[in-house]
Amino acid sequence: MRTCIVTGEYHLPGETFINRHIQHIFGGAAAVVCGRYHGENPYGVACFNRRGRAVPLVDRLAMPLLTGLNRLRHGTGRLPYGQARRDLKSFLQEHDIEVILAEFGTQALAVAPLADDMGLPCFSYFRGTDASKALNQGNIPGAYRKMMPRLAGVFSVSQFLLDNLAARGVTHPNAHVIPSGVDVRAFLPAGKVPRSCLAVGRMVEKKAPLVTLRAFLSATEGLDEAHLDVIGDGPLLEPARALVASVGAAAKVTFHGSQPHAAVREKLATTEFFLQHSITAANGNTEGLPTAIQEAMACGCLTVSTRHAGIPEAVDEGRTGWLVDEHDEVGFARAIRTAMQAEDRAAMAAEARQVAEARFDNDMLLARLERIIRETLRG
Repeated sequence: MRTCIVTGEYHLPGETFINRHIQHIFGGAAAVVCGRYHGENPYGVACFNRRGRAVPLVDRLAMPLLTGLNRLRHGTGRLPYGQARRDLKSFLQEHDIEVILAEFGTQALAVAPLADDMGLPCFSYFRGTDASKALNQGNIPGAYRKMMPRLAGVFSVSQFLLDNLAARGVTHPNAHVIPSGVDVRAFLPAGKVPRSCLAVGRMVEKKAPLVTLRAFLSATEGLDEAHLDVIGDGPLLEPARALVASVGAAAKVTFHGSQPHAAVREKLATTEFFLQHSITAANGNTEGLPTAIQEAMACGCLTVSTRHAGIPEAVDEGRTGWLVDEHDEVGFARAIRTAMQAEDRAAMAAEARQVAEARFDNDMLLARLERIIRETLRG
C-alpha cells in the first residue's frame, strides 16, 4: 500500500519511531511530506518540503483572505493554500499515494482537509506534545474537533493521551493505542553492573533532571558503588553539572551529553536501574509513553519513574519497577533506595524483559498498525 508519512522534520536520527514507519510500513513508505527538510534522505523516498517554497505574488496578496477562510472552515490557518496546495496535491497524485499517516496531530491539521477533498484516507498519530501542550495553544482543540470527521482513524502511544483529547471534546470512533515500540532483538540485557543507574532524555523541565539528581544522591548516601550516568543535552544540563559539583559528587555522576542511539543501547544493556522523573511542565507539556522506558525494559532494567502520562501503562508497580507521584522528590529517593535493596531484582528484570517482548515489540506493533489501516479501508 503506497503510504505517505507526514512529519514535522525529516530526517531526524533521534525520531526512531517515525523513521521506522518510513522504512518499513507496508514494505516502505512511498513518500514523505515534511515541514522542514534537513538534507538527508537515507530511505530514498520521495520528499515534499512544505517550508522554503517560493510563494507567488498572487498567493502573498491573497494570504489574509485564504488563511482567514481556512480558520473559519477548519479552525486553523496552517493549511497550505494556492500554489502550495496545488503542488502538494500534484505530489500525492504523482506518487500514487493510497493512504496518509500523519505522525503528529498538529501535522494532520495541515493535510487532512486536502486528503479529504482528494478522497485519500488519512490517519493521525498522537505522541505527547500534540495532545498536551498544544491543547493550550490558540484554537487547537477546536481545530482538532473539526479535523476528526476528516480522518479515517486515530492512533496514540498511550490511553492517557486519548483521555486528554477526550477531555477537550476531541474523539474519534476508530481510535487505537499503539505505543512507539522498541526493537527487542537489538535492545538486549547484558551483564548488569550492580547499583548502576541511567537517565536518558532532553535536559528540560518535563524530565525534571534536577529532581532525579537530588533524589539519586540522597538515596545512595553510604552506597559508594552506586553510580548514575546521564545521557542528554538541553538547557538544564549546566545547572545539573553545577548541582553535582556543589555537593562534591562528581565521582558518582557522569554526564555524557547527547549520544548516538547505539551508545544509549549499549549503556542500557549493562545498567541495572533506569531513572526518569517525568512531570507535567508549566505549559502543560507531557510525555506520551517514553520510548526510553520501553527500551530500558527490553534491556532488563528496573524502572524508577512517576505516575505521569502513559508511564503507568508500561511499568507495573512492584513487578517491573517503582512509581511515585510527580514532584515527590523524597518519595523518588525512597523508591531508588528500595529498588537497590530489593532481593528479587533478577526476577523483576526478567519480567521487565518479558513485558517488553509482549507489549512493545515494534515488529508486532507495526503489524497491528498495518492491520488496522487495512481493516479500516476495507470497512
